[in-house]
Amino acid sequence: MKFILVDQLLALEPGQRIVTAKNVSLAEEYLADHFPGFPVLPGVLMLEAAVQSAAWLVRQHSGFAHSLIVLKQARGVRYGNFVAPGHTLVMTAEVVQLGPKSSSFKIRGTVDDATAVQARLELAHLNLADTDPALAPLDAAAIAALKQRWNVLGAGARAALPA
Repeated sequence: MKFILVDQLLALEPGQRIVTAKNVSLAEEYLADHFPGFPVLPGVLMLEAAVQSAAWLVRQHSGFAHSLIVLKQARGVRYGNFVAPGHTLVMTAEVVQLGPKSSSFKIRGTVDDATAVQARLELAHLNLADTDPALAPLDAAAIAALKQRWNVLGAGARAALPA
């Protein structure tokens, strides 16, 4: 099962900041177990929404040069308010460092301006072909699929915000 935890691109300052939204719905199966009678978005999925948001900024900045952008380290993770069905988690990722093979971000997820999660993330950027050149076609297919999803998020219709 793949969790897609970014539903919409709200704002983009290329190379600096991205703001995304995750709409939490009672239809999401994992909420039945987390927790019965008190469904809330698990903290690890809030963190994954932060990673996915930051990864979109890396992809946009690098021209979709990498098929994989993965979490290398999460530091100072703190949780605040619960995110329940009917809420929208607004995730902001601000660049601390953006390099060719890794990046770091300050993230904050909010619901109605109240902090739900905050952390510092370090991401690694790579391609499967970096370790085995025969896997280059898989990189190309993954990047093509990511470009399609980027367009679905509304990236093509969003202008960069002034600084």
